Amino acid sequence: MKFQGTQNYVATADLMLSVNASIALQRPLLVKGEPGTGKTMLAEEVASALNLPLLQWHIKSTTKAQQGLYEYDAVSRLRDSQLSDVDGGERVKNIHNYIVKGVLWQAFTADQPVALLIDEIDKADIEFPNDLLRELDRMEFYCYETRELVKARHRPLVFITSNNEKELPDAFLRRCFFHYIKFPDAPTLKQIVDVHFPGLKAELLQAAMKTFFDIRNLPGLKKKPSTSELLDWLKLLLAQDIPASVLQTENDKVAVPPMVGALLKNEQDVSLFEKLVFMQSRNR
Repeated sequence: MKFQGTQNYVATADLMLSVNASIALQRPLLVKGEPGTGKTMLAEEVASALNLPLLQWHIKSTTKAQQGLYEYDAVSRLRDSQLSDVDGGERVKNIHNYIVKGVLWQAFTADQPVALLIDEIDKADIEFPNDLLRELDRMEFYCYETRELVKARHRPLVFITSNNEKELPDAFLRRCFFHYIKFPDAPTLKQIVDVHFPGLKAELLQAAMKTFFDIRNLPGLKKKPSTSELLDWLKLLLAQDIPASVLQTENDKVAVPPMVGALLKNEQDVSLFEKLVFMQSRNR
């Protein structure tokens, strides 16, 4: 089982090496990088390339590790016990009817190997990664309500993504193989655009890329535009049939591009960019 990239995802050589190292070591692959650099899509494309079903667990600030294992629905059992005359109480007697299996339980008991995505783990409480140490390391956990040990039939291929909002515990990091997705350089970014917009005119692509990097390299930006935002912006340019000439300016000066809201996502950055454009216009 080896990942060699896909037609829909531009994977650099070092990224493919990291994926295959994770497979060989049977360790979770912890992927960090700026938002919008394709961390989640990586898991989807690897699963597709290796013909593995993909189970996804999208983490929120309120997510608890226990939810990934299972939850005991005591409220439903109490309600059913009060209505036990309906079926003689047979359903209530079987506690398995009230165990809600989480994604880890599903991954561990799947009939075939699966890929498991734990997305944006840094959104959760600081103790969340520690609460999954044993489960991800030994690929097993104990269900106290049913008194059974749930062990992985096949070790899942685990992807864990993080936007670096919180530091992860050292003990957790030790159990992972780590890869940081760097922001792509211009040639790689062009490859990514070609995958999504194969018929894009070279003149428009060149003008859009220049504008994008002019904005991204602006010092003091609170949030730099990402790869996904470039793709959204290009989609809008094509939908509105905006020509390359609109993006080009005299003497290569920076100008406010159409639909800049696809690239800049807060008022401070928009204001900073507009000030730069104004200052350059005065210096002409």
